[in-house]
Amino acid sequence: MNRLVRRRLFSLLLGTFVAAAIVLPARPVGLVADLSSYLVAITTGFSGEDVLFFGAVDGPGDVVVVLRGPDGEQQVLRKSRVAGIWMNTARMSFRQVPSYYAVASTRPIEEIADRAVLRSLEIGLSNLRLALPAAIASANIADEWRAALIRNKQAQGLFARELAKVTLRDERLFRTSFYLPPTVPVGYYQAQVYLFRGGQAVSAQTIPLSVSKVGLEADVFLFAHRRPSLYGLVAVIFALLAGWIAHAVFRRN
Repeated sequence: MNRLVRRRLFSLLLGTFVAAAIVLPARPVGLVADLSSYLVAITTGFSGEDVLFFGAVDGPGDVVVVLRGPDGEQQVLRKSRVAGIWMNTARMSFRQVPSYYAVASTRPIEEIADRAVLRSLEIGLSNLRLALPAAIASANIADEWRAALIRNKQAQGLFARELAKVTLRDERLFRTSFYLPPTVPVGYYQAQVYLFRGGQAVSAQTIPLSVSKVGLEADVFLFAHRRPSLYGLVAVIFALLAGWIAHAVFRRN
């Protein structure tokens, strides 16, 4: 979808939200949100993409948007120097770690709600419930492993380092965007959009987002996962063939 089409679509939907906010100011929903596209298509030339969220609220308040990728297990390795050589000497497996995580809000989240509310909704990296094995008894050790996990995900561009800004106009219309890097994992994502008043979430909406490989990239991905043994054999054959061709060309020259 090119920029002109996106801009027209955004203007049309925004106009619809404005009309709804004016005509139905007393609706108990309080929040209406949408996004620019429900599908992020990963092709061979995919270089990242911005996903736009926008909508309207029925009056003053703070808007918070949390975009979260599918959960999965994540391992963290600890390196130590043994006999002058850096080696992996410890590892920790986390359960239910978001593959992608980013937050946007109208103000710093600490000013919007207290820690208990933010933790219950898992808003903010420090409030994520990153599950560790029950054998980890020391809180200090657990915090060190969690901090290492977050650093690793941030280095990969999959956990946002900073809070994104939600722009609120006339206390009714809002918009924000999240950047999905080229390394973004495929799967079904969820965006949680909250309207806060008086430190409490008075309205919420869940919006699905699919990140999927398409075209040749998707065919290769499915082939590799459905027939891993055959895929490995084909990869080896192609590697040998490429090496033989390169040898023949250099020998001729």
